[in-house]
Order: sequence, then structure tokens, then C-alpha cells
Amino acid sequence: MTLHHKISNARKSKGLTQEELSALTKVTARTIQRIESGESTPRNYTLKAIATALEIPYEELLGLNSPEQNLTKDLHEEDSSSIEEDKHFLRLLCLSCFVYLIIPFVHFLVPSFLLKKRKEQHPAIICFARKVILSQIYWVISFHVLLLLTFLFNFLQVKYAASPYVLDFIWTFFFCYTLNTVIILLQIFQIQKLHLASSYVSKTSVIA
Repeated sequence: MTLHHKISNARKSKGLTQEELSALTKVTARTIQRIESGESTPRNYTLKAIATALEIPYEELLGLNSPEQNLTKDLHEEDSSSIEEDKHFLRLLCLSCFVYLIIPFVHFLVPSFLLKKRKEQHPAIICFARKVILSQIYWVISFHVLLLLTFLFNFLQVKYAASPYVLDFIWTFFFCYTLNTVIILLQIFQIQKLHLASSYVSKTSVIA
């Protein structure tokens, strides 16, 4: 019996619809449909989520003792390829944050759009992407606060100081822009250290 038949039969034996299985696994219903129809081979972590939701041992679902022995190898190779693809997406997401050099106040909408468009299901990827987006939102807030503090400092200097020292706004811009560049580059370097597969397994282990 092929993998997609096993998944379909196991789902039906549990009395679940494709939509209900989708909700349990956090995988889109369209993806479930494609897997069950044999249109696509599921990623390794997707298969683990399905096995957990259907309460079937992962090894049994793979059929390691059946003639499908090549399936594990195929899944492993596809999983490795998928991990690289996911990391590539995260790099692009981080690089998109450099739009702040042109539109510094709403630039975080760009990575937000990319994440929404991708319709990502992997918890570790979603978590990292949200951290990147939040860091940009915090940067915008901090940038505005520093601009206001600079203005307040200059105002008080001019109004009350005998020999006023006015702080040039260019230094505030330079500091904030440099800081954000460092933040983005550090996040790009962190991507290579992400363990996407293991992170997903630990997440899916709580699905019931």
C-alpha cells in the first residue's frame, strides 16, 4: 500500500475529515488533499505531524518493513532540500528589512507581506519570522523615541542653557540606522544555526 493510501485510510478509520486533520496537524487542507491524492510527497516534518495526529507510529506510516524502503531516503533528501529552501526564505525575509533605508517607518510591512504570502506552516519558521518583524517594529518605535528625546534635549538647551549645545539630528539617524543594520545582519547569521526539523518535531509532539 502506498503512503498516500495509508494516510487516507488511517484518516477515514479515525472518522476525520481532511479539514479536521488539517486543524490537528496545522497543515492546510489543500496540502492534505494533495498528499492523499498522491500529487505530492509530504515533507518529513509534515509526515511526523500527520502520524502524531492519526496516532500512528511514524515508522509504521513509512512502512519501513515494506517494499517502500526507498521512501525514507526520498523523504530525507526532500527534507534536507526543504530545510535549505526554508532558510533561503528566512534570509530573503531578513534582507527585505533593508527597505528601511528607503521607507523607515512602515518597512516592516514588507517582511509581514512575504510571510503572509508564503502561508508558512512550520512553527520554527513562523516564530523566527515574527521575531524579525517585531524587532523592526521595536526599532521604529525606538527611532521615534530617540528623535523626540533629541528634540526635547535641544529645546531645553536653547531655552535654559547659558551656552546651549544643540545635538544634530544626523547623529540620531546615523546611530539608529547603523544599529538596525547590525540587528538584521545578526539575524541573517542566526538562520544558519536554526534546527528546523528538530524544532518541528518537538512542537508536533504535543499535538493530540
